[in-house]
Amino acid sequence: MIKVLLLILRPIPTWNGIASAKRRWPVVFFGNFLPLLLLASAAEGYGLQHWPRMRGTFPQPMVFSQAQSLVFETTQALLFIGILSLWTKLIMSLGGTFHARHNFDQAFATAAYGLGPLLLLKSLDAIPALSPWLTWAAGIMLAVRVLYYGLPCMMKPDPSHAFGLFLMSTFLMVMITGLGRFFTAWYLMGQFVGLDEWVSKLLAK
Repeated sequence: MIKVLLLILRPIPTWNGIASAKRRWPVVFFGNFLPLLLLASAAEGYGLQHWPRMRGTFPQPMVFSQAQSLVFETTQALLFIGILSLWTKLIMSLGGTFHARHNFDQAFATAAYGLGPLLLLKSLDAIPALSPWLTWAAGIMLAVRVLYYGLPCMMKPDPSHAFGLFLMSTFLMVMITGLGRFFTAWYLMGQFVGLDEWVSKLLAK
């Protein structure tokens, strides 16, 4: 969490420090991304279990059970890890297109730290009064700012191609995370009736 806050408040020196450290991807994943993901999931899961939210075709207040929130948060965490993996591969591909000098560890660190603001704001999804789209939009705006400084520092593209790499990477991040937000937000609102029934049957077994 501290690293994400530093990237938001002091992006240039923080990215320079990350680039100089040259950490391998498992260190970045287990040391930074996964703890932040688990912290955000725990905060949201607490809110689901303690504060009712309106759900269903005819909205009624509902509190998630411990088992329901565990299934939802585990699924959402796996979704975020999938988004991280996909976005890393896309950054690698874009880097080659824009003549960037990079390796997998650099692309992974760029994606993992770039998603940091989204994970940080995800913890606010615990508050029922806040729209999940509002927290996603706020996280995206912060992530774009972080990436603006991070992509040139980590991926080292030719100066003439740096802005193009930033635009394409940002566009893909918005598309991928927005799609993920659509499914999770609709589930929280109780719009996937069939999925709710399947989860209930799964928990009953």
